[in-house]
Amino acid sequence: MVNAESIRSTGHKLDNKIYYRHTGYPGGLKQRTLAEMMAKKPEEVLRLAVKGMLPKSRLGRAQLKKLKIYTGPEHPHAAQNPEEMKLG
Repeated sequence: MVNAESIRSTGHKLDNKIYYRHTGYPGGLKQRTLAEMMAKKPEEVLRLAVKGMLPKSRLGRAQLKKLKIYTGPEHPHAAQNPEEMKLG
């Protein structure tokens, strides 16, 4: 996947959708909105979306390792001759 920074969301998701993570320490629950995630790590938004759709097993973890997401149009996979997929 390329151009991860150009994804769009509908409605008020940029402000209302919250991603949570825990540091492992007491009181370590951290939260970040979709707008903050898109500004800092847009590829992580797509990775978390795909991860939620995969099975929660060894197979899902193996499939997630194969997923390559890049922020811009440049990627190091020119030798594989990737094809552009038209959506919409």
